[in-house]
Parts: sequence; C-alpha cells; structure tokens
Amino acid sequence: MNINELREKRAKAWEATKAFLENQRTEKGTLSAEDDQTYNRMMEDINSLGKEIQRMEKQEAFDKELAKAVNTPITAKPQTYISMKEKTGRASNAYKTAMLDAFRSNFKRVSNVLQEGVDADGGYLVPEEYDSRLIDTLSEENIMRKLATTITTSGEHKINIAATKPAAAWIEEGGAISFGDATFKQILLDAHKLHVAIKVTEELLYDNAFNLENYILDQFGKALANAEEDAFLNGDGVGKPLGLLAAAGGAEVTDTLTAAIKADDMLSLVYALKRPYRKSAAFILNDQTLSALRKLKDNNGAYMWQPSYQAGEPDRILGYAVHTSAFAPTTAIAFGDYSYYNIGDRGVRSFSELRELFAGNGMVAYLAKERVDGKLILPEAVQVLKLKADSGE
Repeated sequence: MNINELREKRAKAWEATKAFLENQRTEKGTLSAEDDQTYNRMMEDINSLGKEIQRMEKQEAFDKELAKAVNTPITAKPQTYISMKEKTGRASNAYKTAMLDAFRSNFKRVSNVLQEGVDADGGYLVPEEYDSRLIDTLSEENIMRKLATTITTSGEHKINIAATKPAAAWIEEGGAISFGDATFKQILLDAHKLHVAIKVTEELLYDNAFNLENYILDQFGKALANAEEDAFLNGDGVGKPLGLLAAAGGAEVTDTLTAAIKADDMLSLVYALKRPYRKSAAFILNDQTLSALRKLKDNNGAYMWQPSYQAGEPDRILGYAVHTSAFAPTTAIAFGDYSYYNIGDRGVRSFSELRELFAGNGMVAYLAKERVDGKLILPEAVQVLKLKADSGE
C-alpha cells in the first residue's frame, strides 16, 4: 500500500468515525461505555495510520536523498581548470577522517590534525560536517527547534525589547506638542550545559561493518532533542532554559477551565491572541489532549480537527496547524507564534572519550556536550488555555 492509499484510507476512517459518533450519541449528547470503547479503538486506528504515513514520508525523503547522483558530471570544457576552495580546520576531510580513526582505535591513534579542535576539557570538537548533521537530527526530532528562532551565541546574549511604543495624539492648531518616552527592556540568553553519554563494547567499536559514525550521532541527537524539548516547553530557568509554559516568564494564560473543554473555549483561545501573531500561529498540545479535541465541533456543526491530506503538512484545528509533543502537559494548550521563543546555542557541541572509566568491563564511553538557553521574549505572542485536570482523559 502506497502513501496516497494510506492517506485516503485514513480520510475514510475519519469520516466513518465521525458518522459513528453522530449515530451513537444518546439524547444527552454522550456515548455509552461500549460505544466509547469502540470510538477509542477507531481513533487508535486513525492514529496508527497517521504514524505510518509519517514513517513512509520519511522513508520517501530518505530514498530521494539516496537516489541523488554521487558524482557530478563534468560540464567544463577540456583543458579548463576548475578551482575549488580547499576546506580547512574542522571542516577539512583530513579532520573528519582523523576523528573516525581516533574513535575506532579507542583514541590510541590520534592524528596531529585533531589539534585543530582540542577542547579545554580534554575532548575533541566535532568536525564541522558532523556538527551540522547533529543539528539536522535535533531539527527532525524537536518541534521547538522547528518553530522557534535559533541563534548562535558566543557569550551572554542581550535581546532588546520595546516596552512602550510612541503614541500619536491630536492637538489644536498652535497647541503645545507633548513628548512621550520610549522605554526598552532586555532579555538575556545565557548558556546551560546539557550532556549525554553512552557506552559501547570494544567488539562493537572495532567491528568495521558497524557504522559507528551514524550510530553515535543518531543516539546522541535523539537524547539531546528529548531533553531540549522538555526544557523548551516546561523548564523553570534554573540550570536549564525557561520553558514556553513556565509559570513565571512563560506565555500568557488566557483562561483556566473548571469544566471539560468545549468548542467555544478553543475559539476564545484563538481570538485571545492578537491578530498580528495569528498569521503564523499554531497549536502545541499533548496527543492525549488532541484525542479529546477531535470530538469537538464548531458552531456550524463541523469538526474542528481537520486531517492533513498533503505530504509534510500538519493536521489542523480551526484552520491552524497542530503540533503534538510527548512533553506537552495534558492540562494546557498553547497557541501562538513560536518564532518569539529564542533558542541560543553557545558555540559548538563536542565529543569526549572516557577510556579508563569502563576499561574493566571491556567498554568505551563517549560523551557529548552542548550549552544552550531558551526564552520566550514576548509573552503576548503565545496564549495558553489551562484545562481541567481530567478534561483530556
């Protein structure tokens, strides 16, 4: 079954689910316990189809990447010299080759070329090609790195915010001109250290058939991405970034519900956000919360959740994109323009080899480190709807 057939199957399953929900509702507008179980099973099938579609989209993209020509055809005239700027430092092929050789030899063969990247803590900086690929992994796994604004900092980074803006005022002919004061405040992006460490057996390390490079980058990337996303959403700013949903310094809370969520509550959330921010706004919520929202209709009787029929396009609620995260709390829905959440990467990530620590067990450990901070620089750019504790259940 190809990806288009899967999308069509999911669309039909969703239509069947909506019809079932309409036909089985009691006079009170609720479902019986047995019908509720059936509905949940139907939704699980739809979720499974959605995940399979995402897997096939990734596979399709990967196949396209592999299908690209390895060698570039020669288009220059004979006898024509094509100058190419040779890469230097950590971007050079020599540095990348030396790094892999150092890994495979348990850091017994360390080339002088690695001195280009000696770290103050005794590690070796990741070659530039590896570093960008690690960022690619983070971007694929971490929704906040897709939606937020990412900058590279070399020290404490100050972001200027206009606290008050000039206002126009009417005056009579010949009247005195009044002057207002424009005031500014600053948001500081610092750096918090995040690390991940893994152990690899010597047999696995020395096995030439094992793709050590991809394994380490993939595992480190996923671990860093999970820790980052949790902090970008829920961090309290103490030893970690200040999260989007932090009680102090996070997004503005537009309402706190004391009953189960209704369609009108979602409409109120959308229009609580100022119009300029709504142009690029999206929802962030937990999968469990999305399950409850799929049952809601707007005032015209149409379901608010609209499944995506296009590759790479997210599902939508009330016409706005929906992003789910396992780290989003089940008691809150965020809606806003997340480009106003700034992520500051301090320098580059680095690898270190821990050879002595697990030598007795025949294992070699590797450590990846990064320094990063994150803050919402304009709280009004994101609105949060607090839910009743059991409203998403």
